[in-house]
Amino acid sequence: MPLDALCLTAVAAELRPIVEGANIDKIYQPTRDEVVLFLRGQGQNVRLLLSASPGHPRAHFTTLTRENPDKPPMFCMLLRKHLLGGRILSLGQPPLERILDFRLETVDELGDRVERRLILEAMGRSANLILLDGEGRILDSIRRIDGDLSKGQRQVLPGLFYRQPPAPDKLNPFTLDEDELTAALANPLGKEPEKLLMDTFTGLSPLIARELAFRAGDGEGLPGALLRLRKSVNENNFTPYLLVRDGKPVDFTFLPILQYGAETESVRQDSFSALLDSFYERREAAERVRQRGQDLVKAVTNARDRTARKLANQARELAATRDREHLREQGDILTSNLHLMEKGMTVLKAVNFYDAACGEIEISLDPRLTPQQNAAKYYKEYNKSKTAEKMLTLQMEKGERELEYLNSVLENLELAEGERDLAEIRQELADTGYLRRGKTAAKREKRVAGKPMEFRSSAGLRISVGKNNSQNDQLTTKMAYKSDIWLHTQKIHGSHVILWLEGGEADAQSLTEAAILAATFSQARESTRVPVDYTPVKYVKKPAGARPGMVIYTTYQTAVVDPDPELARRLRVK
Repeated sequence: MPLDALCLTAVAAELRPIVEGANIDKIYQPTRDEVVLFLRGQGQNVRLLLSASPGHPRAHFTTLTRENPDKPPMFCMLLRKHLLGGRILSLGQPPLERILDFRLETVDELGDRVERRLILEAMGRSANLILLDGEGRILDSIRRIDGDLSKGQRQVLPGLFYRQPPAPDKLNPFTLDEDELTAALANPLGKEPEKLLMDTFTGLSPLIARELAFRAGDGEGLPGALLRLRKSVNENNFTPYLLVRDGKPVDFTFLPILQYGAETESVRQDSFSALLDSFYERREAAERVRQRGQDLVKAVTNARDRTARKLANQARELAATRDREHLREQGDILTSNLHLMEKGMTVLKAVNFYDAACGEIEISLDPRLTPQQNAAKYYKEYNKSKTAEKMLTLQMEKGERELEYLNSVLENLELAEGERDLAEIRQELADTGYLRRGKTAAKREKRVAGKPMEFRSSAGLRISVGKNNSQNDQLTTKMAYKSDIWLHTQKIHGSHVILWLEGGEADAQSLTEAAILAATFSQARESTRVPVDYTPVKYVKKPAGARPGMVIYTTYQTAVVDPDPELARRLRVK
């Protein structure tokens, strides 16, 4: 769920003791909507993530390493100019608003101490991160808003005074006394309890409204359930809970959720920061890579579809060439009946000696050609079809290899974890001619060399997994020793996996775990009972002229395993 006002209050309560008084050492902006502040103070160094992502805005400490762009965005440069070396004085939050207000003290160009404010508006699609001067004027924002003043819309532009987003026309359940609360929940129209709560009060998310309605059924009623929630919030009694269904995280909140019954488990977490970090880690990483790699996905998909259409046309042409024997037979019949033919004839009726019943056959003739030329024409068409069959067979074999390669690149794009991985794939596509690269750019371009994913088996053996075809080639043909074990899903696109033996032998557990990783990082990751071939590297060869990542292998064994993303996360070496 998006971070609601009450959950943000819980997060702010967790952040406040650490960030207040902390100094800002570094500032990075890894993506368009995220800023990371490196804070030093209170005896510890932390990284504070401020996300204005429309999908999941939030603020929390993070331990994840994010890949930063080579050139910092303009907003990041502005934050560095005004905030580096500054100190956070306080962290505030307007009552029941999804807004965090960081008040800071820093030094300007003249060496004078000045005040700055950094406002995070964690409001879904309207999320924003805004830098203000000491007088409340906007210096800039991560997302500028050209509102229509004639319609009363708010503008967020440099030079204007900052105004909070308009508050909803609803009651604050934390400022009403018990009688006012009971009166507000009278419900003369007979609304559903959760709808009544959402329509009447501000600060309640749909999840919390449903939970209050569920708990109201225990006899305390809606006013009682709301009063109990208010008491808990006023006492800062927040506990981070992750909601898990079928082994997968589906939501989070600050109190145990009972409405779903046994099908959803409320798992208590160590902190809100750890909860949010893990909850958004995989989905955000995948989303960032997907956005940055859209041009690559489009280029490869178009090339794949074009190759598939070409193969379909060639298959039809190939089927037509196989019905060519009648051309040779007609040429033979014409040659045997040259004495009956004259120039100018359009058809010849003759005995078909290839027919068991020796019936009569009619053969079309070109009246402009001599009898000998008409016969030669049929032989020529026959030989042309025979040659076409050979050429089409070769072209289709090449096209199928091309299609297989392009599908492997699409699979690699699914495994990409950051800009470096995408740059490596982009470089590979330029090398293979699928992306254009200007002559000047080609000379200036630095070769990108990413690193494979690293894992450690339960027995302590190192396992490497390539994330793209270039890394697969490097792992298999350059880095691995002949005695190391190479693994790959059988006839399924996936990563090359190397189990490093380092002069020893592979134990059964390590081999099984390496096979599970090969299945997990393959096109069959959502399947079960995936066959994985494994063999010493010495039996794996790369044919001359083969596309990146393409190899052949012999003398192999096969293990059948189930993909296990959780095992991959557990064995991953950070």
